[in-house]
Amino acid sequence: MADFGYGGGYPGRHGYQHVAIVEKAGKQVKTFNEGDIVFFGHYVGHRSWHILEAMSPEMALCLKLPNEIDHEDCALLGVTGVGMRHVRRVRVSPAQNVLVFGQGPIGLGASQSAKAFGAYVSVVDMVQKRLDVAKELGIHRCINPSESSYIEQLKQIAPYNCIIDASGASPIIEDIRKNGLLAHKGVIGLLAVRGETTFHWGMLHILEGSFEVSCHFSLDDLNVIIHFMKTGVMQIKPMVTHRVAISSAKEIYGIMRDNPRELLGVIFNWKD
Repeated sequence: MADFGYGGGYPGRHGYQHVAIVEKAGKQVKTFNEGDIVFFGHYVGHRSWHILEAMSPEMALCLKLPNEIDHEDCALLGVTGVGMRHVRRVRVSPAQNVLVFGQGPIGLGASQSAKAFGAYVSVVDMVQKRLDVAKELGIHRCINPSESSYIEQLKQIAPYNCIIDASGASPIIEDIRKNGLLAHKGVIGLLAVRGETTFHWGMLHILEGSFEVSCHFSLDDLNVIIHFMKTGVMQIKPMVTHRVAISSAKEIYGIMRDNPRELLGVIFNWKD
């Protein structure tokens, strides 16, 4: 999270998006009660406790979780929310043709969200395990760029109304231009964090296209996801590869450093 100066420098105590039980509520608290199970998305680093004060629930990104959904899975609710916010930002709508590069947890959140809004969704990732998860989640087309027919597969149903980059791979913008992947008045969504970014001005001028960037998620985004989870349209469970005690954090970060393709969604359990 410290890439490109985003989120601070090294070393950093990163970690946010938690599911927890309300242990105590002040007399003037109206939104929450003791015993409520809540999602808490405010950035505070890894920590076994939180105090919510002098903030509205909206600012703190805190909401009560309904009983109809798996509460443990909701530890990745915010990650999925980043994808949802971006899909809403690029204005995905029913029957659109959408392409998503990158199927990490945020990319899977974006592809699921686009599908939930009625789009036909194609996704690209170099890690076959991630494409397998996308297939399990019902994504329509899954493409591995290591295949010799990669470009032909991309062009087969082009142009795309929305193209979302959730990978940050530097050649993507130029690949979109060279291969004529963007539709007239189409949108390129730069979801992944990038450094300095350049593009060929003519690729947007002729098509009247645009770039969009989004940041984080809101309570409204989370409530939309919860609605789709309750109705079975979106899932988080297939995105989770590791559920471990917090005492295993060092091992998980070692995998992230040495073999990051083995990880997708990771949930730390503070109770064990």
